[in-house]
Amino acid sequence: MQHTHWQRLRAGLEQDRFGRQEWPTWLLLLGVQVAWFALLWASPHLGKWPTTVLLIPLVTLWMSVQHEVLHGHPTRLPWLNKVLAYGPYAIWYPYTLYRDSHLAHHRDESLTLPGVDPESRYLHPEQWRALPAVTRALHWLNKTVIGRLLVGAPLALAGLLISEGRRLLRGERQAWLMWSCHGLLCATLLCWVQRYSALSALHYVALVSVPALALSMLRSFYEHRPAAEPAQRSVLNEAGWPWRWLFLNLNLHLVHHDLPWLPWYRLPSVYRARREYWLARSGGFLVRGYSQLIRRHGVRPVDNPAHPLVSPQDYQP
Repeated sequence: MQHTHWQRLRAGLEQDRFGRQEWPTWLLLLGVQVAWFALLWASPHLGKWPTTVLLIPLVTLWMSVQHEVLHGHPTRLPWLNKVLAYGPYAIWYPYTLYRDSHLAHHRDESLTLPGVDPESRYLHPEQWRALPAVTRALHWLNKTVIGRLLVGAPLALAGLLISEGRRLLRGERQAWLMWSCHGLLCATLLCWVQRYSALSALHYVALVSVPALALSMLRSFYEHRPAAEPAQRSVLNEAGWPWRWLFLNLNLHLVHHDLPWLPWYRLPSVYRARREYWLARSGGFLVRGYSQLIRRHGVRPVDNPAHPLVSPQDYQP
């Protein structure tokens, strides 16, 4: 019965899928980039540290905008969307790498599986048992909110260095082209920061881009969990308005995974219209805002770093 309900709901929402208005995303694409340049241009008057404090959430918001763009907004032309969102204001992840990895993550049947889901925060049990005590401690720390904000970004960047370094060492042409282009754009951007703002390039990298990446990881802290039913692996986080804006409503993560083509500004209304249905569909995977996560899991791990289900077959009910 619920499957039939879901099919009807999805079909109804898809009827106006191509009649959507995209002006909110166009405004974001333009507004965030104009604000970035304006902040840095005005930084000699604002001061280094006020500029830094304002830039961190702005760069985090840019990462949310990039996420929206890779899902087919604001145009239906992937190449044009790529051009629109390629600006490396967050420094670390080339848009192409983020796009391909994230779209692979949207295979819901393999969500959270280590080695299959590229965004899994879990380790294979055998891999977990083989880790030294210090590394285990870091992973346990990363399962707390405070730990995620402190070590989440360094751990993610270490993983990026290892995985992409291997591709480069293998001589993969696509990796070399992507990183060469990204590196050139990052160098140009950092030269502009160094020349025209009160921030040094090193300050921007260490004290803007890394904290922005860490802030973005609050959203992903507990947006997925292992479960037999794919729909029960993605959270419904009823966050307050500052977080909803910063993360472009991705706190309603099950709605996004079920309807990845739905634009960010429609997620809340679609959720509110059928809240009880979505809660039932999620298996009760509900968080009442990021403040609840911080209170409950500021220093207490949210779950085990070792994945309890290790193959797609294990997910069968």
